[in-house]
Amino acid sequence: MQLDEIDQALLAALRENARESTADLARRVGRSRTTVQGRLERLERRGVIQGYALRLAEDFEAGAVRAHVLIKVAPRESRAVEAAARALPQVRELHSVSGEYDMIAIASAANVAELDAAIDRIGLMPGVERTNSAIILATKFRR
Repeated sequence: MQLDEIDQALLAALRENARESTADLARRVGRSRTTVQGRLERLERRGVIQGYALRLAEDFEAGAVRAHVLIKVAPRESRAVEAAARALPQVRELHSVSGEYDMIAIASAANVAELDAAIDRIGLMPGVERTNSAIILATKFRR
């Protein structure tokens, strides 16, 4: 799916602030509000924009502890692992990846003990052969 420079600029602006007004977006990309509204509607219809999500301030989640959990999955068990991970509220994201591990989960918890328990639960899920975790110390930037 090809996107022109204006669509790419709109998506970049929305990554920074998905609640920005159409008028402000129009000023940023140098187009009319009506043109921007039409482009946004087209991007939504085409499935490029699938929704708008909540992103909490770093200060709000300052006490949270997060980790990347690499997951090695037994053959033909990906769906079962995905379903089990989806049911675990501490798993915020799950990605399939190439390489030695098959998936990476982004886990978040209120404290180290809760995160440790969540990582243990991931390791005990049917279909998980092994895990390797790295606690996130600081986020340098997020888009």
